[in-house]
Amino acid sequence: MPSKPGRRSPAPGHALPPKPRLDLTLQFGRFAGASAHRAVLARATVARWIERALARPAQIAVRIVGEAEAHELNLQYRGKDYATNVLTFDYAREPVVMADLVLCGPVVEREAREQRKPLQAHYAHLLVHGVLHAQGWDHESGERDALEMEALEILLLGSLGVANPY
Repeated sequence: MPSKPGRRSPAPGHALPPKPRLDLTLQFGRFAGASAHRAVLARATVARWIERALARPAQIAVRIVGEAEAHELNLQYRGKDYATNVLTFDYAREPVVMADLVLCGPVVEREAREQRKPLQAHYAHLLVHGVLHAQGWDHESGERDALEMEALEILLLGSLGVANPY
């Protein structure tokens, strides 16, 4: 996979570079079953997933919300009339990545169940995915970009012990 400016893509078999500094805020909204999501999203675990996907220092807020809040945000900011699994709000990419990641707990849980994967593994995938978006990766800009982003997600998740999500 070709390397893009400002993005790391280690060659297979090579060690990943040291993790950049992360200032992480982790928040949970109020929704039915939120305690189950808190149980699989320990702050240290979430930080480890995010750090693995970072190419530079970052300030990232992660908020786990219910369907009503996710639906409202998706409609307001993307014009999509449904609750989606993850929304990335990126404010700066250099010299520090600044972003908010909003994940809809009930949607993530439903998708994990439908895809027959552990909830924690699906959260790892979506957080890595969102952090890549915050750094400029875009799977909607063309097939080549989508394949590059997918390959990087698979590599990063594999290094975290998470199976290929695709």
